[in-house]
Parts: sequence; structure tokens; C-alpha cells
Amino acid sequence: MFRQPVTRMSLLLLITAVLAAGCAAGPAPKPAPNQVSQVPQGDEPTISLFDNKTGERKNIKLEDYVQGVVAAEMDTKWPVNALAAQAILARTFTMENIKEGRVKQMHGTDASTSVEEFQAYDPSKINDNVRQAVERTRGEVVTSGGNFIHAWFSACDGGISSTAEEGLAYTKEPTPYVKGGFQDGCLSITEPKNKSWEVRIPVSQVAAAVKKTTGKDPGPVTSASIAQKGPSGRAERLKIGSETVGGPALRLALGSEKVRSMLLSDIRVEGGELVLAGKGFGHGVGMCQWGARLMAEQGKSPEDIVKSYFKDIDIQKQWK
Repeated sequence: MFRQPVTRMSLLLLITAVLAAGCAAGPAPKPAPNQVSQVPQGDEPTISLFDNKTGERKNIKLEDYVQGVVAAEMDTKWPVNALAAQAILARTFTMENIKEGRVKQMHGTDASTSVEEFQAYDPSKINDNVRQAVERTRGEVVTSGGNFIHAWFSACDGGISSTAEEGLAYTKEPTPYVKGGFQDGCLSITEPKNKSWEVRIPVSQVAAAVKKTTGKDPGPVTSASIAQKGPSGRAERLKIGSETVGGPALRLALGSEKVRSMLLSDIRVEGGELVLAGKGFGHGVGMCQWGARLMAEQGKSPEDIVKSYFKDIDIQKQWK
């Protein structure tokens, strides 16, 4: 089962010691911008993992688990520092979700192998690049205000990142650490289908998706437009027929693989179909994987990459 590596008492003792040292020796020097904070180094956690394919439950070292996540979430041939940035977020996502006990309620375990329930996991894809990336960032997690952040990422943000409110319509709690509006240049290296895409969807399917999302029938879908754009230019709300619907919600209802993003360049109804065109792939919140690859190729460290997409955060090494 999962064991919290740092006890509250040890953290309290550390704070007391630091304060005492500060009084004796004067203000401590500020850490370098990309320095990883060192906290009491406990043991690497062991977590319980539910295999959704076999129904098996097993215990696994957290770093071994993170290897399987990174291998599933990013091209394992990419630069090690891009994979390492992904590892930091995967580790953070794991710790934050275990703390909230989301999978525990379903399977009685800390984590599962389902991407819908937890995150992608495929140990068969682990290679030396992945092992090196995970080891390079061993124990590193991202916090803000002393809490694990929501470690969001997407495949391609279309060249500009989004806030959680805009890209995911996430308003459950404030997420001031998400840096919206960051231009990462990812379109210079990403796949052609992320630079420009178009999809056509029968209006009957669109009407059903709108009704499912809003609970209201949009009537004959003969027109469509963007009702509200967010700061990065993403469609936050769409007018479909007679109804207005949230962009992120409609994207999920129609299929996030089909409607690749809400960074739309065109929306219209033509020949009994809703035509959407745009750029990017994913919600655009947090780290962009293609942007991470570009920055890694430019020599950026894993920590530099993460801090490009999140602000006012602390990257901590929580175990040896």
C-alpha cells in the first residue's frame, strides 16, 4: 500500500530547524530559479496497482510505475529531458490522486492501469530512454502552496497554452499555477495534423451531443458559431442551433480524438454536417508534449520545461 514518504512530524522538525538556523545566520540565500528543493528524504513509496485487464492487484515501487506511465504517454524515442519532464508530472499526478483516494473508492488500490480512471500505463514500452528520464528526476514532484498541483498536460497546445478555466472549464478550485498564454513554438516541429485539421460531423450527431451536454434540444442545426473565446483564442462556448454549449464539454461529447481541440479557425454548417477546423490536439492546459520536445532539443532541463508551463511552483525531491 502507499506510504507517505514524509511525516508531518518530520516536516515540522525541519521547519523548526530552518527557522532556528535563519535566526542565527541571517536570511538564507534564494535558490536558483530552476533548483530542486530538498525536503526530508524518506523511502520511495510502494503503491498498490489494479490491472484493469486482468483484475490483478499488485504492489509496485512508485518509480517503476512512473516508468510505465511515461512509456505510455510519450514517444519513447524523444529526447530524455522531454520524457523526464513528463515523469515529473506523472509522478505528481500519481501522488495527488492517491492523496485524494480516487481509485481507492473503486478498486481498493492506490492506482489503476485505466487511462479513464487514472493515467495511461504500458510497461511493455519501457526502454533505456524512459529509465534514464525517470531516474534523472527520481522523487521529483510539483507543489504549489504546499499541495500537489493538478499535473495537466496535452499533446499539442497549438502554439499557445490555456488556463484550466478556458481549456477544461475547470472551476472546482483555483489553479493560479497554470500558466495560460505561454507561446511555446510547438507548431514548428509538430505533426501536420496538429498544425491544421478539419472534421465533418453529421448534424444529427451534433444535436444529440448538445442535448446530452446541456439537457436541451438545439432544434434543427442549421447554423453554428463561436459564442465566446478565451484569452488564448479557444472556443469556450459555442452556439449550435438554438442552444449555447461549453466548448470543452461538446468536444468530449463528440469525441476528443475527432474534435482535436477548441483552438478553432472555422465553424460552419454545410451539407448537413458541422464543419470544424483548427489547430492543436488536446485541451492545451499545462505542459504541451510537443513543446516539451522542442525545449528539450534546445537544451532545456526537465525542470525548466515544467516551469515554462506552470508558475509559482516548487519542484521538490521527496525521496532518495
